[in-house]
Amino acid sequence: MDRPLRIKIFADGADLDAMLRLAADPRIGGFTTNPTLMRKAGVADYETFARRVLEAIPDRPVSFEVFADDFPEMERQARAIAAWGPNVYVKIPVTDTAGNSAAPLIARLSSGGIAVNVTAVLTLRQVRDCADALAAATPAIVSVFAGRIADTGVDPVPVMAEALKILAARPRAELLWASPREILNVVQADAIGCPIVTVTSELLAKLPLIGRDLAVLSRETVEMFRRDALAAGYTIRTDTTPIRAATP
Repeated sequence: MDRPLRIKIFADGADLDAMLRLAADPRIGGFTTNPTLMRKAGVADYETFARRVLEAIPDRPVSFEVFADDFPEMERQARAIAAWGPNVYVKIPVTDTAGNSAAPLIARLSSGGIAVNVTAVLTLRQVRDCADALAAATPAIVSVFAGRIADTGVDPVPVMAEALKILAARPRAELLWASPREILNVVQADAIGCPIVTVTSELLAKLPLIGRDLAVLSRETVEMFRRDALAAGYTIRTDTTPIRAATP
């Protein structure tokens, strides 16, 4: 690229050791996680894990998610999570599992000064509901799962660009490009002016590829194929005896 990325990169994951390593990386502007990632990482005690993360990372936003499915219990969990630290964003799913909107809950939390990260957003209608619910004075994040939109065969770029316009009415609410599938998505998010993108450890490892000379990358790819073939000890018979197809 001919200019550095302007977008803030939030590391997405729940491996504590990896999070602590990434905390030393100046490119990382925040952290997100969720119950699925925690379970995959083997986290047994939700609150103990969260407090260890916040003790080690007190200076950047960290998002932790409620997991109740009824709104009163969601609210109780949200208020408890918010009390864990001043840099906490509470992740609230945009609906419950029955599809009922969480907008009233989001409005109560946001108007009470709790920073929320509305998650699992996929439609522009949901973005509008978030914009209407969020308090103008309270920081917030709206996480639109652009990668899942793309998984359905829909180009997420126009959707995300429109979401930015909708959230312009809430300048303290930042749009987050969630679930990127490739480094191109980071570049796309940056190009439209999206404030935040979540990036997994696997994608973070590919960030240095941005702007690489493609001819050089081509040669390095050929070198990789050659190196691996030699390391495997592969051989091909190259005598001149023709191989004839069998006659029916």
